[in-house]
Amino acid sequence: MAKKVNEPLVYAAWATAWGPMGAVTSATGLRRIILPHYQMNDLKQLLQWENEGAALDEKPFERLIELTRNYFNARGADFSEIACDLPAEGTFSGKVLRACRAIPAGQTMTYSSLAKQIGAPDSARAVGTALGKNPLPLVIPCHRVINAFGGMSGFSAPGGVDVKRRMLELEKKATGA
Repeated sequence: MAKKVNEPLVYAAWATAWGPMGAVTSATGLRRIILPHYQMNDLKQLLQWENEGAALDEKPFERLIELTRNYFNARGADFSEIACDLPAEGTFSGKVLRACRAIPAGQTMTYSSLAKQIGAPDSARAVGTALGKNPLPLVIPCHRVINAFGGMSGFSAPGGVDVKRRMLELEKKATGA
C-alpha cells in the first residue's frame, strides 16, 4: 500500500522464539509485518529504510508482540483483533486478503477454494498473486493456502515453503489438529 500523505508511521522489532520480527503501523492499522528471518539490527535498519521518517516505538505493538510470541511458542494466537490497513473491500486484493484472514488456525484452504469463496471461481492464479504480495503474513495467514493437490507452494516470505510448512506444523501442535 502506498503511504498516505502526512500519515505518521511507527515501527518496532522484537524477539520471538523463531528470531526477531518487525512491523509497521499507522493510525489506520498494521501495514507491514516481517516474519523472523533477520538479525535484530539488520531488521531495524530495513524497517527504517523502508519507512523513512517512521518512529521506533513498541507501545502500539504490545498486543501484536504478545500474540506473536505466543504463536511462535506453539501456544496459539488469534490475530483477528489486530487492526489492519488493507486494500478497499471491493477490490480483488481486498477480498482475497479478508477471506484469507478468516481461515482458522490449523486449517488450510486451496487457492481455487479461496477464489470460489470470493466469487471469482476461475481466479486461483490471481489469488496466488494477491497472496504473494500480502504485506501482513501471519495476521493475514497466507501460509494456510495450499495448492489443489494439498501441497506446499507459493510462499514468498524469506525461507519460502519450508517456513510455510513449519508454521502449519506449529499451528497443528497449538490447536491439537
